[in-house]
Amino acid sequence: MGKISTIQIQVALDDQKVPEKIEWSASDTTADRMNKAKAMMVAFWDAAESTALRIDLWTKDMMMDDMADFFYQTMMTMADTWTRATPYKDQAEDLRNFAKDFLKKFDDKLKAGEK
Repeated sequence: MGKISTIQIQVALDDQKVPEKIEWSASDTTADRMNKAKAMMVAFWDAAESTALRIDLWTKDMMMDDMADFFYQTMMTMADTWTRATPYKDQAEDLRNFAKDFLKKFDDKLKAGEK
C-alpha cells in the first residue's frame, strides 16, 4: 500500500445534539491547525450494498443564503467530477444548469420575501 492520508473531522454539539462547531484537518496539507466550517457533506460508496452512506451536518449559525450557495457549489463540483469520471459531458452540463436554476429560484424567493 502507498502513502496513507488522514482526514479528521470534529463536531461540537449542544445539549440537543445540534452542531455548534465543525472543524476539520487533513494530513496532506501544510496547515497545522483545524479548519472551521459551517456545514459539511460527506458521502461514501458502499459497493457491497450499492448504496451511498452520507453525513450531512450544518451548524446553528449557518445562514440560509450560505446553505443555498453551499448546495450550488456542491452541485457544480459534482458536475466537474462527473465530467472527469465519465464520457457523458451532456449530463454534467445538465447538472450545472440545474444548479444555476436552483440558485436563481432561491434568489427569486428571497427577493419576493418568501421564507
